[in-house]
Amino acid sequence: MSDPIFGIGIERIDNEPRPATDAEMAIIGLVVVAPDADPAKVPLNDPIYGLSNDPAFITALGASGTVAKGLDIINAQLGEYQVAARVVLVRVEEGADEAETIANLVGSSALKTGMHALRKAGTKLGMIPRLVAVPGHTHQRETGVSTVTVSNGGSGYSSAPTVAFTGGSGTGAAGTAVLGTGANAGKVVGVTITDPGSGYTSAPTVAFTGGAGTGAAATAAIADLANLVCAELPSVLNPLVAHAVVSGPHSSLEAYNDWRETLNSTRLIPVETWAQAGSPASDIDGVYCALGIGVRRDHEKGGKPFHSWANQPVYGIAGPNRDIDFSLTDGATEGQMILENNGGIIVRGEAGVESAISSGGFVFIGTDNAGDDELWRFYNVTRGRDFIHLTFLKTLRTYLGRFNLTGQTIQAVLNTADGILRDLKADGHILDYKVTFERDQNSPENLRLGRFKLTFMAEEAPVLRYLGLRSARYRPALDTLLDDLLTNMDVAA
Repeated sequence: MSDPIFGIGIERIDNEPRPATDAEMAIIGLVVVAPDADPAKVPLNDPIYGLSNDPAFITALGASGTVAKGLDIINAQLGEYQVAARVVLVRVEEGADEAETIANLVGSSALKTGMHALRKAGTKLGMIPRLVAVPGHTHQRETGVSTVTVSNGGSGYSSAPTVAFTGGSGTGAAGTAVLGTGANAGKVVGVTITDPGSGYTSAPTVAFTGGAGTGAAATAAIADLANLVCAELPSVLNPLVAHAVVSGPHSSLEAYNDWRETLNSTRLIPVETWAQAGSPASDIDGVYCALGIGVRRDHEKGGKPFHSWANQPVYGIAGPNRDIDFSLTDGATEGQMILENNGGIIVRGEAGVESAISSGGFVFIGTDNAGDDELWRFYNVTRGRDFIHLTFLKTLRTYLGRFNLTGQTIQAVLNTADGILRDLKADGHILDYKVTFERDQNSPENLRLGRFKLTFMAEEAPVLRYLGLRSARYRPALDTLLDDLLTNMDVAA
């Protein structure tokens, strides 16, 4: 439209900093077995949405299993003015045995079945779960074939022979033979394990057949394997930008430590303790307690996930599944040793015991994820950084394609990023930050292509998990006492 000859022209200036559009971090994602669920309302391998206190949602899950009880525990943890948690749930078929059930829970990344079905939630439901759990199925471990040592390479093999594993009381182990070259041509020099199998109580026998050769021999060794659900979870969590609470063996410190050694991901939050709940009370996965506390804490902090769930009361349970010895002042207690190995625990309060975590009730303690980098050890730090990244994505995408790359546009983007971090600092979620536009990161050629980079740095607040008290005698008090006595004596004289 051309400007009028006689009139008024109005032009809206839109190239301004944008208000932050916060990311939602407290939507729970559950992958469960619910054998009596209504298949029409809770289909297999397909995410559905429900509120944790919705009777219709709970009824559709069926009476058997522990999901309904778990939702009750989540509800019990919610804070003031909270009525429900938002839940994205995926149901899988119960297998003939535990191994088959776990295989169904793991599912297929290509077909998006099992836990991978959570990745369909954004498209189907318009929301992404970022607090994930697979209750009841993260602590199991299998014993499978770990290595095969070739004791005799044989001779005359023109193709790799077939490898067979028999005996050992287990099933499923498989491998492929590797033939040598040069001086070892025609010989078997190794075996690549393609499936460790499960359930082995002793090493199976290894046999080679086919390949036109003879004489190859080898021995197998077995070892405890990682839980398959825990092993697969990071590949689901990374694209979701989510964390998962996973529970390990809840019977002993040694069993927990052995399980913990199989984890290495900043997106996994390990918990040792299960809980007793219901009437009559029975064991239920402690991840429900942690999830509910996580939702409560995010709510208390305005939806911001920068704060730990540690030293928080656990409601709605009869107690932990076992008593864990814990003391605030003694690092040699079992609870402190589990915490040292990054596990979360539920412990009892003890009236009249100053070194207990509280004077009563039950308390969750846990600050760590299962990663290997101490710089990103605390889950509130990794969840907080996810929040910053996702908030940047939701807020800054407004600029793409709408504006030309000018100085004003660059400044508006910088001001928007600065505003997001400024508000987080003001509310105590981060300690400080810096946003910059750096010349060496932005060449004229890239600017000409409509591309530029900004750099931001932020420091999330660490968890206060140790407070040292230094205690000493105070000699000057005696000098003061003497001065006072002498002064009083002089006055009396």
